[in-house]
Amino acid sequence: MFAPQVEAAIIQLAKNADIDPAALLAIAEVESGGKASVRIDDRDEPLIRFEGHYFDRRLTGLKRAQARAASFADPRAGAIRNPSSQAERWKMLRRAAAIDHQAAHESVSWGLGQVMGGHWRWLGFASVDALVAECRESVAGQVKLMLRYCDKAGLKPAIRTRNWAAFAKGYNGPAYATNRYDQKLAAAYARHATRLKKQAKTASPSPAASPAHASTTPTPDKPRTFLQVVADWFRHQPNLSLR
Repeated sequence: MFAPQVEAAIIQLAKNADIDPAALLAIAEVESGGKASVRIDDRDEPLIRFEGHYFDRRLTGLKRAQARAASFADPRAGAIRNPSSQAERWKMLRRAAAIDHQAAHESVSWGLGQVMGGHWRWLGFASVDALVAECRESVAGQVKLMLRYCDKAGLKPAIRTRNWAAFAKGYNGPAYATNRYDQKLAAAYARHATRLKKQAKTASPSPAASPAHASTTPTPDKPRTFLQVVADWFRHQPNLSLR
């Protein structure tokens, strides 16, 4: 479950992009496990995952030999395991970056949407550092990066129609069904949609009373003075006059 300020940022950016907030919340939750950042060296940092096989592809010669010797690179996907803690993953990134800064940052999946740094040029960034900077800037930066990827990959129609299988294939790859990625998205969406609907209903103000429901109780007359009572009595006497 995201912190309230994180959820608020996701909801606002979803509305800006004309996307159902519950859908974007579902995607972010499945990708990140419901956590947007971690405290590293007195700073909130996005969650990362280092991909050693990507790093291996981007290196040659001595750099590749150094990375393999340090257990940062391997041609086999999944051979380089990520530490369980984010703090250790950031240490791993820094050590890999000492071998090759650009290749290391390109080999990381970044933030809420777990977007690979290697997509920086395709996504229109000036450099991998520019992509990383947006992601590290704030939760909103992470969401913007995720939305930029969805837009570039042509996945927004699948999000809007909640075609989770189509979205999962485009975002997670053709093997998405292995981990029931589409089913996880559907379940997360249903939960968020129900919850947001209840919240909206609770927050809605009670309708103001309409004229049709206005009180029909008559307003009592003001008390009559003695002179008014006497004058009224004379008016009802046929043979008397006040003049």
